[in-house]
Amino acid sequence: NDPHGWIGLRFQLQPGGPPNDILLHINMRDLSNVLQQEAIGILGVNLIYAAFHQLATKESFFAGLAEDVVKKRIEIDYVDCRGPAFANWDRPTLLAYLVSAGLAEAVFFSSAGTSVPPTEVLRKKALVLAPGYFGHVDRGHGQIHTQMLAAGVQELRQELGQATSTPMGIFSMSAAPPEPGEPAPEIPDLLRRIEALLAQGGNVLLFRERELYTMTALVNRYTDAPVRFVAGLSLLIRAFNDPYFNLEGRRLEGLSRLFAQNVRIYCYPMLMADLQEVMKSVSRTGVEWSEKNGWVSAEQLRFAPPLGHLYAYLLASNFLVPMQSHAVPTG
Repeated sequence: NDPHGWIGLRFQLQPGGPPNDILLHINMRDLSNVLQQEAIGILGVNLIYAAFHQLATKESFFAGLAEDVVKKRIEIDYVDCRGPAFANWDRPTLLAYLVSAGLAEAVFFSSAGTSVPPTEVLRKKALVLAPGYFGHVDRGHGQIHTQMLAAGVQELRQELGQATSTPMGIFSMSAAPPEPGEPAPEIPDLLRRIEALLAQGGNVLLFRERELYTMTALVNRYTDAPVRFVAGLSLLIRAFNDPYFNLEGRRLEGLSRLFAQNVRIYCYPMLMADLQEVMKSVSRTGVEWSEKNGWVSAEQLRFAPPLGHLYAYLLASNFLVPMQSHAVPTG
């Protein structure tokens, strides 16, 4: 059971003035109906007060809205505002703000231009997620990102059989700092990268956290169908080298959460020259690779023991699925 719903308010800033509407989609985190009712009541009071006294900026409005209830008891993962009171607010910025401010675990951006809550997109769907930083927004890199995601969708469709419906492919980004200790991305930078992916016809999930296992946890709230990540080797190396200091079980706990409930990673090969260039900025120890015809696949990565034994187990158990170089764009 994943209780969720809608809450909204129509109000006037002066008698006889034009109406203003705000609509929120919320996920309730309390476990009992009574506590959920209480949390919604608090949110409703906050919403009325914020609409009349805290509309100067989106920061002040959502700070008032979140007081005493949001983050711990209620998650807001969609907002729609209409009317002159919100004339300077735009929906993409508001959605990104929900994540960066910690009010939502993830929000969804649609290439069709009609954003909806994540639950309406993910529910009961077989999914392929392509996580990444997507810092390059030029057309050439955009085509590579799009073709990588398409290759992952095709791989899952072959795995499930042609009789099933086509899996949904989504780009996944994080609003968290790329590395611990670094500043979090600014909202304009997030939107710049998101808009580049949308322009290529892709849909985007913006997550609050950067770890892949947090993405697994969120999508598994909405679907028990197969979930696959399609990831380049540089991201795979980062995932294995992350010490996961925020978890009691460290790396083993992080990987067990990542591969929960029918999750696998499609390992996308890279040109050796590209991998070498990317790895200049990655802190790594005990990682080597070989190449074949200029390409490096997951089977050609080698981690020093004892991590190498775990990597070999995940390959042999099909949790890591190497993709062949013929699926990689050569243009």
